[in-house]
Amino acid sequence: MRRKIKNKKELRPDSVFNSTKVAKFTNYIMERGKKTVARKIVYDAMELIKEKTKTQNPLEIFDTALKNTVPNLEVKSRRVGGANYQVPIEVTPQRKIALSMKWIIDAARNKKGASMSKKLADEIIAASKNEGEAVKKRENTHKMAEANKAFAHFAW
Repeated sequence: MRRKIKNKKELRPDSVFNSTKVAKFTNYIMERGKKTVARKIVYDAMELIKEKTKTQNPLEIFDTALKNTVPNLEVKSRRVGGANYQVPIEVTPQRKIALSMKWIIDAARNKKGASMSKKLADEIIAASKNEGEAVKKRENTHKMAEANKAFAHFAW
């Protein structure tokens, strides 16, 4: 018997930008429940974006970066007759945003040297220009899906 579908809790928008995307992004950055630290990192990154790009609204650049890193396809492993196949599957809208945010954050965390807010700002700016590690990750995911298109009939 299946379990009842759990209702998703509605996320409140953040106080500065009044955006649920920024609130979700802050939650992804947060480690060990330290939300104030995560907020400081995100807001400092937004300030740096504002300074570097000389735009009034860093939210537009953030949205562009998310759009440029959103994957359309991904591969999932599927076991058929004793063999594992990488089956290309379309990504759901919620997962698209989640993957996009996680890839941007991972790319920023993997850089060396500067503070997290500076690394995050650099990665968001790079992603908005269709370059950087997060965009490469999306392209690699699409290439994997394209290469395994022959196994699409195994999708469930």
